[in-house]
Amino acid sequence: MNAYRAQEVAASPIMANVTYDGAPIYIQHVDEQNETARIYPLADPDNELTVPLKSLVEH
Repeated sequence: MNAYRAQEVAASPIMANVTYDGAPIYIQHVDEQNETARIYPLADPDNELTVPLKSLVEH
């Protein structure tokens, strides 16, 4: 996923179908400079991760 689209998804009030490693996630923050996103799996909101944007897949 590119940084622009990731920011759109993060700012949208509508939940997009985005996965990381096959698991549905919520994007909290996008760091364009480092090309990473702060996410958490929907099934485990306490498990926050910083991952490369290229590892996020929108369905």
